[in-house]
Amino acid sequence: GTQVAVLVPTTVLAAQHLSTFNQRFAAYPITVRMLSRFVPPQDQRDTLAGLASGSVDLVIGTHRLLSRDIRIRDLGLVIVDEEQRFGVAHKERLKRLKTEVHVLTLSATPIPRTLNLALVGVRDMSVIETPPEDRLPIQTRVAEASAGLVRDAINRELDRGGQVFYVHNRVETIEAQAEQLRRLLPRARIVVAHGQMPEGGLEKVMMAFARGDFDVLVCTTIIESGLDIPNANTIVIDRADALGLAQLYQLRGRVGRSSRRAYAYLLYRRRERLSDVARKRLQAIFNASELGAGFQIALSDLEIRGAGNILGGEQHGHMAAVGFDLYTRMLSEAVEEEKASFDERPAAHARTQTVIDLPVDAYLPDEYVPEEPQKLELYRRLGRVATDSELGVVRAELLDRFGPVPPPVERLMDVARLRFTAEAAGIASLSREDGQLVLRFPPDWSRGATMRALAPNGPADRIPGVAVGGVTFASNQVRVRLPREAAAAWAATRAVVERLARTSAGT
Repeated sequence: GTQVAVLVPTTVLAAQHLSTFNQRFAAYPITVRMLSRFVPPQDQRDTLAGLASGSVDLVIGTHRLLSRDIRIRDLGLVIVDEEQRFGVAHKERLKRLKTEVHVLTLSATPIPRTLNLALVGVRDMSVIETPPEDRLPIQTRVAEASAGLVRDAINRELDRGGQVFYVHNRVETIEAQAEQLRRLLPRARIVVAHGQMPEGGLEKVMMAFARGDFDVLVCTTIIESGLDIPNANTIVIDRADALGLAQLYQLRGRVGRSSRRAYAYLLYRRRERLSDVARKRLQAIFNASELGAGFQIALSDLEIRGAGNILGGEQHGHMAAVGFDLYTRMLSEAVEEEKASFDERPAAHARTQTVIDLPVDAYLPDEYVPEEPQKLELYRRLGRVATDSELGVVRAELLDRFGPVPPPVERLMDVARLRFTAEAAGIASLSREDGQLVLRFPPDWSRGATMRALAPNGPADRIPGVAVGGVTFASNQVRVRLPREAAAAWAATRAVVERLARTSAGT
């Protein structure tokens, strides 16, 4: 019996949702209203009165819903559509309309902070990966801008009776760009749309394009949300390198909304001017061309831009970059403890994080990975891998991006494998002291099981490189005498850890 508020970023999307909700709820006694700058003042006043009295059940609105004159009698659910288009202050202000309110956020590409909150368990998350029937993946091309490419792309779409979006995200030069396209494509009916047009003019242009009165819509990123035109199946994005990853994905999603093959052209001006971040964005959007790839895009965005600040307003950014993994791990553990307390059950603690301090030259050389941000990203990923298959993915990427793997990087991956194997064995730390391998364990360590694992039952059960009597036990640690030769010592270290991991797994 409570009321629902749906927050959307654009007036076009609000109108589209109003039509959809009215159709879906036509058979039910549910009153649906819209609040936006396109709604006449008297209708807005009637809607506000209905929200305050409770006679309006569901309101769909743009930022107008965040105005101070909004009073909703019994708000029970807030739905934020295209969540990545709103700032933290916007969403928090809507929630403050009532202290205890359910919040559902919808996004094909959630912002890094929101995605991180879901990944660590602060928010529940559902992923919808199944596309509508008969949808085909969008053919994506990343290329240097040229008049010939643009002409051919648009003519190909017009020849099959379709329409085209041409995104030029600079209002001050958009008319000049449209005029240039008119000279390039004399037969095309071209119209311009941007957010600084008069309210009525923008709506008329959008509706005319939707009816098929024009062939090419030259526009800013105002079409990013809410436009559903099945006949428009080619989009050309000028200066794609200047747009964000989520923006590119949302813009590309304006086409391919029918059973016809759609095409997206992401254009940039001269390769040498691309920044490393821009290159990563374009590569990510090119790689994620399959249907339902929004979650993959969001993960790439999280990796490129960082997770932001959970306690502040930043929705992206590398928060104390080196300590990010520790931060998310601590947050995950705190969330698990709160959930366990609420459910009246023991907390499921994460497995031991093994600290490795061994004299091994394991690193990413400058001549192999020259840029510091790339190094930091790779070190982080290697610090997170937990299986051989995950390590194999990183190795394949290194080969693809940087070439044959040099010895220090091979050793770095060996250390990563040793770490996750040691974690599976419940080892707290590994170090080398006076020619001995020192394994330290947490307080709940099962000393008896470790002794049985490392004590050979016969010659065939001996650990390679470990002499008889070469293992000693102390309060919470084990010391293993290692061979003097470096390669043999490393092999013995791996053998000891793998033996303990197999024992821990019961194999």
